Amino acid sequence: MNSALVVIDVQESFRQLPDWEFVSQPDIVGQVNRLVTAARAQDHLVVWVLGTRPGSGTEFDPARGYVRLMDGLEPRAGEPLITKTSHNAFTTTNLHQILTGHGVRRLTVCGIRTEQCCETTTRIASDLGFDVDFVTDATATTPIPHRDAPQDLPFAQLVDDPRTLGVADVIARTEYALADRFATIRTVDELAGA
Repeated sequence: MNSALVVIDVQESFRQLPDWEFVSQPDIVGQVNRLVTAARAQDHLVVWVLGTRPGSGTEFDPARGYVRLMDGLEPRAGEPLITKTSHNAFTTTNLHQILTGHGVRRLTVCGIRTEQCCETTTRIASDLGFDVDFVTDATATTPIPHRDAPQDLPFAQLVDDPRTLGVADVIARTEYALADRFATIRTVDELAGA
């Protein structure tokens, strides 16, 4: 086994946030499941990662009950399920140890927050010497309000602000930054079949 699929933060926490209705990939579970099915068929390791912020009182606080995989995703016996407290999946976990212990050299990255958790994991994986496939259409993100936007506005109003970075721009910028430097940009159809 020299390849692994890393599924990052496809968890119920995100569905609870006010920006979820503006998500770039509403069928993230379906897309991830296609990759999982293909990875398992090729005997690749599947690693599940959940983001947590214990004690925060937010949707990412395990005490709230939302830090769980979205419905329709189910790890099999032997597939690691790890939790992280950083944006990337390496810094606060034993992910590197898991991957090297399984002889993994190539990663496929998918999950939630295209430009944040998925991108930072990809960059660190590349720095650690892994070859990385970044599957953009199996990632999801939401618009990013301008840093000077009022914090107390409903998210729907922030989306209408012309300074807000829309999901298409977020995705394009992420691909531009990663392509051929940190990762190969791939699609679900390429990796799992049409």
